Amino acid sequence: MSRRTAGGTGAVRVAVRVGWALVRHEARLLASLALWLARRTHGTRGGTAFGYARGEAATMFGFAFVCVVETVAMSALLGDWPTLHAVVLFLDVYTVVLVVALYAASAVRPHVVGPDGLRVRRAVRVDLRIPRELIASVRRELRMTHEPADGELNVAVGSQTTVTVELAEPVAHRSFLGRTRDVRVVRFHADDADGLVRALAAAPQGSAGHAVP
Repeated sequence: MSRRTAGGTGAVRVAVRVGWALVRHEARLLASLALWLARRTHGTRGGTAFGYARGEAATMFGFAFVCVVETVAMSALLGDWPTLHAVVLFLDVYTVVLVVALYAASAVRPHVVGPDGLRVRRAVRVDLRIPRELIASVRRELRMTHEPADGELNVAVGSQTTVTVELAEPVAHRSFLGRTRDVRVVRFHADDADGLVRALAAAPQGSAGHAVP
């Protein structure tokens, strides 16, 4: 097989992987919207949920309102072209649904502190499980800027994080597109950061010999 053929095959595989990732992402968003409408949450049984979506609600619904206004305007402008009008209307309505689903995904998939440890989430893009025994320290720490660094994961909401967790050993984080890397410091936002820190601090000393202060 020539280099050109191998390169083309590799590009196709990457495109297929990205395509499936996008399909799964939208499917999970729509499932989250259904949970939100049913006033249910995902993955919180047996633990204490800590939300993080409160601060972005106004922004997301403001964006959704703008999309609705655009939909109405485009419907009026394209009234004389029924086929184009139908296509644009479908795309506009679907965009509004996705915007609301993005907020719903954050609302129904909170962080969870349970007997086994901490689950850090961000809508359907981030879902990291951290065993209790690997938590070396946890603290409330407000950060507004985050420089990319090896071994660190920053899960910001509104460009800020309020909780920092340091690990005794690295855990594997799988990205949206399937790439895996080890992280030893995790920063994320929680609406009740103090409560989350207290919940984790109430855990007994981990088996690795590291107390949670």
